[in-house]
Amino acid sequence: MQNKTNIQVILDAVRKIGDAFLKEYKQNPIPQSMDELLKQLDDIDDKCLTSLKKDLSLEFPDTPWHIGDEFDTDSQRSPARQDEYWLCDAMDGAIQYLQHIAGWTINLVLVRQGKPALSVIYDPLAGEMFWAIDGEGAFMNSKLLKLSQKTDLSVMLAVFDYGHQDKSDNQLNEKIGSTVTKLLHNFGIVRNYGPHGLQLAYVGAGRIDLFVQEDIDTYNWIAGLLIAKEAGADLLTTTGEPWKWGSESLLVASKRTIEKYLEIKSTI
Repeated sequence: MQNKTNIQVILDAVRKIGDAFLKEYKQNPIPQSMDELLKQLDDIDDKCLTSLKKDLSLEFPDTPWHIGDEFDTDSQRSPARQDEYWLCDAMDGAIQYLQHIAGWTINLVLVRQGKPALSVIYDPLAGEMFWAIDGEGAFMNSKLLKLSQKTDLSVMLAVFDYGHQDKSDNQLNEKIGSTVTKLLHNFGIVRNYGPHGLQLAYVGAGRIDLFVQEDIDTYNWIAGLLIAKEAGADLLTTTGEPWKWGSESLLVASKRTIEKYLEIKSTI
């Protein structure tokens, strides 16, 4: 990110590939086998990365690229060693895309010194571009984002999510179940809505009041985390500690909503 004029270059590159996918949305048959599914997922990755690399190569000729593999738990525990690099989740919600369901986005993050410096989440179906620059605010298209101002849990929307790692021998399913139960008992509306990054951006936009996840999912979170933070949200773990790269859980909301949630969580 050499200067502010490059922000538009980045937004244009993300919008271009997102709109290209939109033109093909629902045009291909829904995959009926694992081989078909994996082939179409690989095709999405290849198409997305080829387009982004081409469009950003002139402005960022020396910036390397990393693919955020959410199935690789160990790689999510720390950032890459480069001072600056692109971290790309080619399509967050690719399964929804292939199933002809809404809820898929193009996510791109510029990581600098181990922290997101700029992030973009583009929802082509809604025509909404969420983006943020560290220390400079968060936006949807050109509108400055603001958190929800609700104080009554009965009208709040809480969302929960989960990652792809093996949960068979670490009691994660039980922990997730307990979390969902507490949400259902205390929040007026509880949902799970597919793409993690977009849900976090929705926290920043005031559309979602609280996001909680009990397992590590750094690559799926990272684009949305900067957007939520720059809109004013607190980023913590579910035990109330400050979130950092590699944390095993995530809790995102306004400060007062988090305080209420942690009080609820501490009750038996």
